[in-house]
Amino acid sequence: MEITMKSNSDTANQEGIEQPNRRVGRRALFTIVAVSLIAAEPALAQTSAVCEADGLPEVISEFFQLTTGIGVIGAVAVWQGDSLLEMFTVSPDQRERLKRHKRVALKSVVILLGLGPLYTVAGSMMGLPLAECVDLVPW
Repeated sequence: MEITMKSNSDTANQEGIEQPNRRVGRRALFTIVAVSLIAAEPALAQTSAVCEADGLPEVISEFFQLTTGIGVIGAVAVWQGDSLLEMFTVSPDQRERLKRHKRVALKSVVILLGLGPLYTVAGSMMGLPLAECVDLVPW
C-alpha cells in the first residue's frame, strides 16, 4: 500500500491552471456583455415589427385572452376536483396534500391573471414597443 502525498508545488500547479480559466471566463463574459450592449442599441431604436404588421397585435391579444381563459377554466376544474376528492378522503395527510394542491392552483391563476396586466403597465412605463401595441389584459 503506497501513500502518495501532494507537495506544495503540485497544488500550486493546480491553482495555476485554475487561474487562467477564471481569467478566460471573465474575459468571455465581459466580451459578451459589451457586444450585446453595443448590438442591442440599434435594435432598441427600431420600431417593433409586431406593431407594424397588419392585424398581428390583435391576433396576439386574442391568443393571450384565449390561453388565459383556458388556464382559468383548467384551474377551476382542478379546484373542483380537489374539493370533490377532499370530501372522500379519510387520511389527514391526504387532505393536507389536496389543500396544498388547491393552493398551488390558486397561485397559478393569480399569476396567470396578473402577468399580462403587469407586463402591459411595466412595459409601457419602460417604453417597450410590444406593450404599447399589444393588449395583454385578459378581461
